[in-house]
Amino acid sequence: MIILNVITRLNTAIGKSVSFLIWIGIVVLCYEVVARYGFGQPTLWAHGYTQRIFGSYFVLVGAYTLIKRDHVRVDIFLNSRSPRRNAGLDLLNYSFLVLWGLVLTREGWFFFLDAWQFNELDDSALGHPMWPPKLALFVGSLLITIQGIVEATIALIRLFNPKFQLKEAEANGT
Repeated sequence: MIILNVITRLNTAIGKSVSFLIWIGIVVLCYEVVARYGFGQPTLWAHGYTQRIFGSYFVLVGAYTLIKRDHVRVDIFLNSRSPRRNAGLDLLNYSFLVLWGLVLTREGWFFFLDAWQFNELDDSALGHPMWPPKLALFVGSLLITIQGIVEATIALIRLFNPKFQLKEAEANGT
């Protein structure tokens, strides 16, 4: 169980850290608005950077969102069922998540490698390199896949021991 706690704590720390990207994106957008409408001098770079910031945030915070149970769920199937049935449904859902995550992680790695090896640039006037957001895609999908494995393991344990809980303080890093 120690490894489950370590992975969950690591993903929690990464998620909390990555959450600060939102503030950087807000500052860039505010700068663009002031430059464009206040001084009539729009930037060439702000749009591309905010896309990368928010895109990276979105994929890197996925595992943390999974830990906090903030992904979209159809709770109508879970609220009135027994703990064992809920664990079975969770195991099924997390199995699909892990399968999807493995495919996305593999493809994300190849996207990153191609962008890195061929020095892929976007089509903006500044030609931003494409490898940073593609690296974020790979890392984010890897993190959510690993957290999905943790959650599937917990669901499997709950099939046999419905009262099983990870130690909340340990898992959340507090």
